[in-house]
Amino acid sequence: MRKIAPIIAAVTVLALYGLDNLRDDSTVSLAPAQASQTGSAAVAGDPAIQVAYENRQSDVQVEGAGRVVKVLPDDNEGSRHQKFILELASGQTILIAHNIDLAPRIRDLREGDSVSFYGEYEWNERGGVVHWTHHDPQGRHVDGWLKHDGKTFQ
Repeated sequence: MRKIAPIIAAVTVLALYGLDNLRDDSTVSLAPAQASQTGSAAVAGDPAIQVAYENRQSDVQVEGAGRVVKVLPDDNEGSRHQKFILELASGQTILIAHNIDLAPRIRDLREGDSVSFYGEYEWNERGGVVHWTHHDPQGRHVDGWLKHDGKTFQ
C-alpha cells in the first residue's frame, strides 16, 4: 500500500492539473522544497494543497491564498515566528508560521484579511503548516513570501 500511495497522489494531482487547465492557465506540479531557486515549481491552489493534506505529504512547495480566521501569539522559542491560521476557499485551514527573524512581520494583521503565500507545506492532522515564507540567506532553499495589502513580506 505504501508503494501505491505516491502513484495515487501523482494520478490525482495530474487529474487536478487537467481540470485546472480547462478552467484557466494555472499550473499544478509537485516539487521537493529543496529544488533550486530557479527550477522549483509549486503546488498551486486549494485542490492540490488538499491532495497533499489527504496524502500526508510534507516538504512540498505550495502557493495559495486565504482569509485570516485567527491571529495567534508569536512563537518566541528559538527562531521567532508570526503565526496565524488561514482558511482557504475550499474550507481547509492551514497554519502559517512566518519567520520574523529573517523577514518583516505583517503589521496590523487582522481576522478577515486576505493573505497570499508561497512556502513549504508540512502535513499535520489540523490541516498543515506552511513555513519557509521568507528568503533563505544561505541560498539553499527556495525563497518564499507572504503578500498582504499590496505588500510582499520575505
